[in-house]
Amino acid sequence: MKRILTGLFCVMMFGLTGFAQSGQTTRPRVASTPAPARTQSPPTMQNDTPAPNSGKRPPVLTGNGTSAPPVNATGEDLGVVDDEIIKVETNLVTMPVSVLDRSGRFISGLRQQDFQIFENGVQQKIEYFQSVEQPFTVVLMIDVSPSTAYQINEIQDAAIAFVNQLRQDDKVVVISFDERVRVLSPLTSNRNVLRNAIMQVQFGDGTSLYEAVDYTISRQLRGIEGRKAVVMFTDGVDTTSRRASYQSTVKQVEELDALIYPVRYDTYAGTFGGGNGGGNYPYPQRRRRGGNGGGVLGDILGGILNGGVVIGGGGYPGGGASGSSRGEYETGRRYLEDLARNSGGRTFEANANNNLDAAFAGIAEELRRQYSVGYYPETVGTKGERKQIRVRVARPNLVVRAKNSYIVGDQNNQKFAGK
Repeated sequence: MKRILTGLFCVMMFGLTGFAQSGQTTRPRVASTPAPARTQSPPTMQNDTPAPNSGKRPPVLTGNGTSAPPVNATGEDLGVVDDEIIKVETNLVTMPVSVLDRSGRFISGLRQQDFQIFENGVQQKIEYFQSVEQPFTVVLMIDVSPSTAYQINEIQDAAIAFVNQLRQDDKVVVISFDERVRVLSPLTSNRNVLRNAIMQVQFGDGTSLYEAVDYTISRQLRGIEGRKAVVMFTDGVDTTSRRASYQSTVKQVEELDALIYPVRYDTYAGTFGGGNGGGNYPYPQRRRRGGNGGGVLGDILGGILNGGVVIGGGGYPGGGASGSSRGEYETGRRYLEDLARNSGGRTFEANANNNLDAAFAGIAEELRRQYSVGYYPETVGTKGERKQIRVRVARPNLVVRAKNSYIVGDQNNQKFAGK
């Protein structure tokens, strides 16, 4: 009996031991382990750019070339570090191009393949092309020096005729100049404001034409985006500029992305004893400050082609001018031609043979409907270098108006110039 009880006891103890082991298997004890220390991996060139919409941010490269995650110690996204700026540079050269027929009418409907661009004689691949109608901004410059006094009514009528070509989104600012430069209206599309400004011009003494051009370029046009131009009414003769010159302003125009349209008035005959009454106009013997009075009646300068377009130009003259000789008027004519040619614009002669209303309508249409073309030069060039450009259209009997050169600037801010 004793032996039987002993055996049963052993069986019971063995069963309890097995049950305890089974319970440990189904409910194991979990022990925490320390996280491995963070190690910094060297940067890799593979798969640095995240896939679209992946949510992955590329690493930010530090100054020593190592990769630093753009998060702080708590995992908060820090974004882009302020001093880690990626600068994108471009050598794209763009320019406005106008294509006209022999009558001065704008030709629309041209395509990119109709154009060819040559830089220093080498054909370039056109990478940018646009042909859309856009509003424009114009600076109207009115010469109110004594020599223009007897023609001021004509000048005012011509300026208002241009304003009448405006559409709702086109904007104009009116500037007058004699010895000083005055802004007569803000930049606006309100025709009444513009007409009032034009009619309220007042005459002064001297003519600082070069300084007026310098002011218009540096203070009025630089901050204006989109299509822009200058329409100026003047005889082109400067007598009182000190801070700007013929040469400096022509160079500025070479770096300007705006067209200049001078409307030239030959005031010599009326100011120096010639024309309608031999000097019965205001200031008959006082051309401008520094003028010596008197003079000889000269013929009105010719060279008018293509419905009022003056083509040609000369070199840069030396010395100042008092505005009292026919030679100085000739210098003024060349100056206006250089401004127009170096900007890609046109020069008009204000005389009885020209219909300025039609000319202004053409200018307005030309500004709204220009083509914009651009290319990356095969050879970038060095800063300050001037490169020659020629734009062609593969169609007969068309006139192309575009810049004929540009000055290499910063790679992300190319400048262009010429006809």
